[in-house]
Amino acid sequence: MYAGPHAIPGAVESLQRLESVGVRLGYVTNNASRTPAQVAAHLRELGAPAEDNQVVSSSQAAGDLLAGLLAPGSRVMITGSPALAHEIELVGLTPVHSAKENPVAVVQGFNPEIAWKDLAEASYVVAAGALWVATNTDMSIPQARGIAPGNGTLVAAVASATGKQPRVAGKPEAPLFHSAARRLKSERPIVVGDRLDTDILGGNRAGFATAAVLTGVDTPESILAARSSERPGYLLADLTELYEPYPEIIEENSTFRCGKATAEVQDGLIKVSGSEKDLDAWRAACAAWWAATPDAAEATSPRLEWAEN
Repeated sequence: MYAGPHAIPGAVESLQRLESVGVRLGYVTNNASRTPAQVAAHLRELGAPAEDNQVVSSSQAAGDLLAGLLAPGSRVMITGSPALAHEIELVGLTPVHSAKENPVAVVQGFNPEIAWKDLAEASYVVAAGALWVATNTDMSIPQARGIAPGNGTLVAAVASATGKQPRVAGKPEAPLFHSAARRLKSERPIVVGDRLDTDILGGNRAGFATAAVLTGVDTPESILAARSSERPGYLLADLTELYEPYPEIIEENSTFRCGKATAEVQDGLIKVSGSEKDLDAWRAACAAWWAATPDAAEATSPRLEWAEN
């Protein structure tokens, strides 16, 4: 939807059209540094249609998870933003900010102001045996100047110090997506995102249709190489393609055709007839490679051979 303060080109106009075709819209975000209302306000500033209740955040999911595991009023140390602390208060728990306040749990979410001392306080509490919940574990976050470290890097620091791993509330876990679908009363949801390891994996885990857009973190190369659980059902250049007929992919004698492009796998080599600049060629390559490697537990490194058709 946006990178840093700016909307992705074409995104706002595409979302504005959804209502006219009878499609409900929800925003599922792993950003725990702002409240859903703040996220919705930012989206409206960009011109996107967004009511506060259309935003579902990983902070909300973390609050729900902790509320189901702890007694009302329990002290939870906040390693994150004031927005995260607010969500913890809303579910009847008590936010604290130091190991000296005897918290029984730690919740960790992204905050660009987090310093070493904050991670140290979290490590003291986690190492002592407290419940540890992370809002999300995104290793990177898109910014206007490029890709920057995400909450996952901060979580990894505490994990390295303590030898422990947190429960994860947000993407790529399925409950956050199920909650969003219930709010929207959606019978056939599609999860659209630019990250395989959060958006697409989470949507697949929830059992929803998934579409990867090439306006953020992942690329045609990384999508082609994806492990089975992170493979999207659809590959889109941007959100404007939501309104275009999706090209049919036809398989005949182990050769996959999409538009004018074809692809087949021979001895671990993907032979593509088409242009690297043509998204249909990548769609055909994905179909061929994924059919040849249906149970890839790890990302692969396929070799490609291109021939202009």
